[in-house]
Amino acid sequence: MALQEGDFIRLRYTGRVGENIFDTTDEESAKEEGIYNPRAEYGPVTVRLGSHHVIIGLEDELIGKEVGAEGEVDVPPEKAFGEHDDQHVRSVPATQFREKPKRGMRIEVEGNEGVVVDVIGRRAVVDFNHPLAGKTLQYSYAILEKVEDQVEQIKGLIKLFSGRTDIGISIADGTIELALPAAITYDRRWMVWRGTLVREIFEYYPDIENVVMKETFPRPAKKEAAPETPETEEEKEETEE
Repeated sequence: MALQEGDFIRLRYTGRVGENIFDTTDEESAKEEGIYNPRAEYGPVTVRLGSHHVIIGLEDELIGKEVGAEGEVDVPPEKAFGEHDDQHVRSVPATQFREKPKRGMRIEVEGNEGVVVDVIGRRAVVDFNHPLAGKTLQYSYAILEKVEDQVEQIKGLIKLFSGRTDIGISIADGTIELALPAAITYDRRWMVWRGTLVREIFEYYPDIENVVMKETFPRPAKKEAAPETPETEEEKEETEE
């Protein structure tokens, strides 16, 4: 049966610009290309078609395909990261940087990330366009399966948004309960995206009335006392003296 908007699928893909890989679900490919992130969770991703969990050009290619389909698609800028906009290239005083700006340096100015493309006197020319703006992308993909189980769907959303795979999920009586590991509030990515996760849960599952998040702190294990070692004859003699 052809896939349609609203279907959850498990997807394997690799994105390229020319011969260079910029994104992939394959760990070995990431290592070979030099883009490996040791904190990332590699492997197939779970996405919901029609929700823009992947770029529009790739999503358009997947809708209408069947499970098991493999293929390649060229994605033009307007269906990827947009055209390069010269209005997003600005001159910024060097005094706004913590260190001397250099070409190729990635920086953040007023909450916007950009790349220094030139340095002229005491000012840096910064390109705030997405690094892939104006590029035609090539994707290879494989649709592995359709995901029907709601718990597996939500696991997929959590991994997609936060990269985490250590959150327990249970669903009962219109309530989804998320068992959060201790100190998750220190995970900036989780804190930024958890609101989006909750919003999408309510959007995709009309029978859900509550999302409960429980953070559990286990009691620290008691330190075992070091075993006493019997005194040697020499130690006994020193004590008696």
